[in-house]
Amino acid sequence: MKDTTPKPYAIDFLGKRKIAVGLSVVLSLWAIISLATQGLNFAIDFTGGTLAEARYSNIANLVDIRHQLEGSGFHNPSVQNFGTSHDVLIRLEPQPGDADIKGALLSALKVADGESVTITRIEMVGPQVGEDMAESSILALVLASLSILVYVAWRFEYRFSLGAILATLHDVIMILGIFAFFQMEFDLSVLAAVLAIMGYSLNDTIVVFDRIRENFRKYRKGEVVDIMNISINETLSRTLMTSFLTFLTVLAMAIWGGEIIHNFAVALIIGIVIGTYSSIYVASALALRLGVSRADLLLPDKEALQDDRP
Repeated sequence: MKDTTPKPYAIDFLGKRKIAVGLSVVLSLWAIISLATQGLNFAIDFTGGTLAEARYSNIANLVDIRHQLEGSGFHNPSVQNFGTSHDVLIRLEPQPGDADIKGALLSALKVADGESVTITRIEMVGPQVGEDMAESSILALVLASLSILVYVAWRFEYRFSLGAILATLHDVIMILGIFAFFQMEFDLSVLAAVLAIMGYSLNDTIVVFDRIRENFRKYRKGEVVDIMNISINETLSRTLMTSFLTFLTVLAMAIWGGEIIHNFAVALIIGIVIGTYSSIYVASALALRLGVSRADLLLPDKEALQDDRP
């Protein structure tokens, strides 16, 4: 007969579940308040407008450039360096009659003798297109969440499914809250990062849940909390190693990848850290709180069935 007594584990993760879940609730409320009061700083992908890149032969003076644009009738322009001090990223709100926006920009960006400026890139997004993109983005997040719910419910059990979806939504809310609080620009690349983190976090959670299911069937004795703790400890090295190596790659993107993918990389960094934490603490704690038990995942005991035969 196999030994069905649970083995000792190193770290009592679920013993600290009240602290972990309490911290998550506080941070989630902070993120929701930030979203409600400050809102996301949407890029022109969602609001519409014009994005232009200009290159100066000398070091660009951002204050002068902003004043030049405002003096030429461009309302509330956003001007910042990207890449080098000679390169400038300009964001403009939707302008009336912007068919010749490139010419209007060049006229506005007057330079002194001996200095030159060129428009290296220009993109225009209409307000209706931006609104459609915003609606499609919300729909993508909702459909992704529903797909996760259905998949985990089919593969495991509905309590695990709810735990996984709540943990995943916790990660998404935290990313959005941080972007709202610091007013970092939210564009389509950041949305792509949020969707990627949903899959990344879910994958980590599924690994833990899979081990919990195996150990429920392996150990016929012991408390549910002990078996779940064993499972988290057994998958801990895999979770931390995967997260650490992914984190290093994304960190390099954030530092050396340039302005275009900077916020994308920052969103991934936040998601990896929060997702790792939620996979270890939040998802299993929520499943336990929802009342998951050994009976929900156990296969029939073959030895017990043999004993019951006449």
